Amino acid sequence: MPAVSKSEILFLYDATYSIPNGDPFTGEQRYDDETKKILVSDVRIKRYIRDHVAATQPNEIFVLNESTASPADKPDSPESGAASRAKVLAKDGMTLELFTKLLDVRLFGGIVTAKKGAINLTGPVQFALLNPSLNKVDLRMHQNTSVFASSSEKSRGAIGTTTVVPYALLQIHGWINPFAAAKTNLQEADIDRMFRAMWDGVNNANTRTKSNQSSLLLLRIVYATDTAKVYGVDRAIELKPSQEKRHEQLRGADDYSLDFSGLQSRVLASDKVKEVQYYTESQIISDALKAIDSAQAKLKPLPLAAS
Repeated sequence: MPAVSKSEILFLYDATYSIPNGDPFTGEQRYDDETKKILVSDVRIKRYIRDHVAATQPNEIFVLNESTASPADKPDSPESGAASRAKVLAKDGMTLELFTKLLDVRLFGGIVTAKKGAINLTGPVQFALLNPSLNKVDLRMHQNTSVFASSSEKSRGAIGTTTVVPYALLQIHGWINPFAAAKTNLQEADIDRMFRAMWDGVNNANTRTKSNQSSLLLLRIVYATDTAKVYGVDRAIELKPSQEKRHEQLRGADDYSLDFSGLQSRVLASDKVKEVQYYTESQIISDALKAIDSAQAKLKPLPLAAS
């Protein structure tokens, strides 16, 4: 029997006057022009998790940021990330057992391309490629000046123009596959650590574009069997603007409420679902969740690991 249960993840956090996920080529916020919803990639969420763990335990992370890697983990070449990390680890002779000692490998998989002993593991934890916000957003143009020289010929700095998100409620959708988990040796304790790193990683991001973010709700839908599936879990929570904001932009959590009736009818009422674990620090959200679970009694506290 697999060490972890098949599950789906819903993680809600909000962002105010920030850039939750900029395009790597332009720096502009990822955006769906048709739906007017901003988008956050799976890579961005995995980076929050990796960076939070690496800040205190970098030896447990395979794909390191240049900023979080220790000097011993940085080769003399200009390479960074997984490629350079793999070279460092390969010096000791990489084996599957050594590879799966790394937390992010157990969670997200990884690749080692050594001529002898190549390894390719699919991660048991995956997030949606692009995750749309629950609300529509009109991006706002923002200009700023820089005191840094824009080039060697110019010493006066530069003027930059970008777009920012006034307010967005993001919903991240993820999955935990028990069969892939058996191959990476993923354990329930690893998932607990991942959830803590996800929650704290968003709350404590301190870059200029990510600082104004707050984690709101984390749900883990645990299935009764390893092959069960409920359709439309990502549509189980609906954002309802307040009467005053029905035709206006949202500017904060006071401008809407969360409707969990879909979570009740789709998820809690399904025989395919064993339980729904949740974590929130909002009393309003906690009370709303408890109100829909009076019959099934499937809601359980999520055992978030200690910080």
